[in-house]
Amino acid sequence: MTRNFFLHIHSPRVHKYSLQPRYTLGLGVMAGFLFLILLVTGALLMLYYTPSVERAYASVKDIIFVVPGGKIIRNLHRWAGHAMVLAVFLHVLRVFYTASYLNGRRLNWIIGVVLLVVTLGLSFSGYLLPWDQLAYWAIMIGSNIAASFRELTDALGITSLFDIGGLIKKLLLGGETVGQAALSRFFLLHVVFLPITMLVLLGVHFWRIRKDGGLSRPFNADEIIAQKEALTSKNTNDKADIQNSQKKEQKVWAWPAALWGELAVLMLTLAVLLCIATFFDAPLREQANPALPENPAKSPWYFLGIQELVSHSAFAGGILVPLGLLAFLISIPFKDREKKNIGLWFSGPAGIKIFLLSMLFAFISTTILLFITIRFGWLRDWLTDIPQLFIIVVNPATIITLLYAVWSLIIARRTQSSRQAAIALFTCVMTGYILFTIVGVYFRGPNWDFYWLKSMWPVQ
Repeated sequence: MTRNFFLHIHSPRVHKYSLQPRYTLGLGVMAGFLFLILLVTGALLMLYYTPSVERAYASVKDIIFVVPGGKIIRNLHRWAGHAMVLAVFLHVLRVFYTASYLNGRRLNWIIGVVLLVVTLGLSFSGYLLPWDQLAYWAIMIGSNIAASFRELTDALGITSLFDIGGLIKKLLLGGETVGQAALSRFFLLHVVFLPITMLVLLGVHFWRIRKDGGLSRPFNADEIIAQKEALTSKNTNDKADIQNSQKKEQKVWAWPAALWGELAVLMLTLAVLLCIATFFDAPLREQANPALPENPAKSPWYFLGIQELVSHSAFAGGILVPLGLLAFLISIPFKDREKKNIGLWFSGPAGIKIFLLSMLFAFISTTILLFITIRFGWLRDWLTDIPQLFIIVVNPATIITLLYAVWSLIIARRTQSSRQAAIALFTCVMTGYILFTIVGVYFRGPNWDFYWLKSMWPVQ
């Protein structure tokens, strides 16, 4: 039965090239196992957690201090959630940089992008459940970003007729503030709707991998593996033997070859998580107090890059640019119609050069923009009467997006390659996102001011 179930997920045979750890890094398997760990630990936490404003915080404290092993389970759940966000994020990078979205894999790439969004939703919806200060004000920030359509409708003077921002906020929170309605909705999203969605999409995702012929690989993967084995073999010295081995399809039985590799990833993931859960406790601040705002109030780390962008225009940084990025990710397999270098990291040496140059360009341009905004502010700080609609159009989020797009067009013209242009734009976006996130995590203090060290924060 075990073997039959395993072979329903995998093809009966897998290519040796796809089993190389340095190719896939085990990120997709790791993300799947992290989700299973979250399901198990989440189910255990649900036995003691009470989703009510009056009892949520106390029930979390009971889990930590009263329930035997409760602290470890909560720590595992919290860190596994963060690890899954990181693993899915890195898995998307791996699939993109190896052009694994081609050769009939367009649908599975789109499913993967949706899975990334669902993963972020799962982590974000669970953020509110402890009902502490950190969670409360992080959700307030997130809901305000979601409601930032009001910035546009206010500038156009149509909010009274068409308040889509207010509608989105009410759907999320059940009102204008974070209360029992919001906690109930986030609990339902976190334990029912999003996990079921994740399970269905994961099932389709794995099924499509099998239907699409397994993991991507270069067209000459058989020769690559044959040559590699010939170089490492002590018994193969005859050129005829090497040539014959190159003609063979380099596949092995999924059972047990792929199974042992996946079990190794599972054991490594569990070992690392247990070490982290043992020595690092999941944070729990004071009980949520709507009358005492956190300063600085920060969203989860994976949204801090967006929070950095919304400081000048919530609509542009929180809605327009993220939606544009999502549209770009979905469009990649439709824009890239090149058939060569599929399954190779960065599509070969030329792609590595584009990757490094794009990373350097994004680092310099993003750093300059951050320096200007931190040191001198932006349009509202210079011209107090400037129309808000102008600020929505011209702000750090739109400026940096335009710079990245122009760089991508330059690469497209010079290389005459849609894939190299996509690599350039994708690398710029990822580099900028990382830089904005680092600034938000480490260098933003009270009132969202910039500080080099936390010790420099003013005494409150």
